[in-house]
Amino acid sequence: MSGMPRTQGPGRRPSRGDRVRTAATLMVAWVALLWLLEVVDVATGHALDRFGIVPRVPSELVDVVPASFVHFGFAHLSANSVPLLVLGFLAALGGVGRFLAVCALIVVADGLGVWLVSPAYSNTAGASGLIFGLFGFLLVSGFVERRPLGILAGVLVTAVWGGTILSGLAPTQSGVSWQGHLIGLAAGVLAAFAFRREPRARPSGVAARAVGRGAGGYSVRPRTRRSSRAHTNRAMPMKPLTEKKARLSRDRSCGRTMECS
Repeated sequence: MSGMPRTQGPGRRPSRGDRVRTAATLMVAWVALLWLLEVVDVATGHALDRFGIVPRVPSELVDVVPASFVHFGFAHLSANSVPLLVLGFLAALGGVGRFLAVCALIVVADGLGVWLVSPAYSNTAGASGLIFGLFGFLLVSGFVERRPLGILAGVLVTAVWGGTILSGLAPTQSGVSWQGHLIGLAAGVLAAFAFRREPRARPSGVAARAVGRGAGGYSVRPRTRRSSRAHTNRAMPMKPLTEKKARLSRDRSCGRTMECS
């Protein structure tokens, strides 16, 4: 036997530990980028605030995506950092590619919605629309995919941030874009349906037994109809030759119009 370690193929599924490390690294880097941008914003006299969304101005459509990475001060960013870190981490556990697609849908839909319905002459920026979208995604995706862990995650985030989410949807708070929160939440629910994962089919019956036996070093060959018929014919008892001759003689003595009992 060789002493070389076994290597995994390129198509292997990442382990749970790999997914946790990848999700944590991604979200820490994401939040760190937001803080770096805010440091630059403060150092330049809030020059990055112009990347917010001013509604119904055609030139502002280019700021639909950048607006989610800009904040109006460190207090604004601090309020968004922890929920973005936790909710993003939970959503990224399902796969980085899927997570980025979910975030792209939420950010674009939320930005376009803010551009359409926000009050005139307002400037909207911040990651709260994405946060509300991730909340809606986690709340619904577990039920859509019928995954117990996903349902548990939705229950937990509702218990922790449910009250904050509801208060963020109230239109009575000044300086808060409740429209962006509501649209982000709806976009997250839509993303749960658009990017749902189908459950993996499990082998059953003969296929499952064949797979299990094949792993043990021998294979299973299904019996064909011909071999089964031959086996049945061999198993049937043959009548003695003398009985067959006696029956033929009785048939001849009865005649064609008489029935023999």
